[in-house]
Amino acid sequence: MAEARRVLCPGGRIVLVGQDWDAVMVDSDDAELTRTIVHARAGLLGTPRAGRQYRNLLLDGGFSDVTVEVHTSVFTDPATLPLATMLAERACTSGAVGRDQADEWLAEQRRRAEADRFLVAIPFFVAAASA
Repeated sequence: MAEARRVLCPGGRIVLVGQDWDAVMVDSDDAELTRTIVHARAGLLGTPRAGRQYRNLLLDGGFSDVTVEVHTSVFTDPATLPLATMLAERACTSGAVGRDQADEWLAEQRRRAEADRFLVAIPFFVAAASA
């Protein structure tokens, strides 16, 4: 942030955009297992909650007029089922869930996709500020 603040002209704008992988939402009959899968995947990332930290980063970096918005992308098309697969596979590989749990959860997600009941939502944080 210090370097961005240094190179921006007075009044210049900075915009940060990023996901919050710890806040991913997946419709499922097993809310507890879904939370475990989502949090396990987030735990494998260096900064899974970066988006929610943008406001403080900008303020701490000396920026003013800080604004934050959250835009949620909602995925319902069966073609986006690989999002759920990625979440479950990473959670299984990390040891957070067993292979049977991951397979059962993915089977439910496939059934949902086939019945047009699949839903994954990912929040994207958009923060802006002035130098």
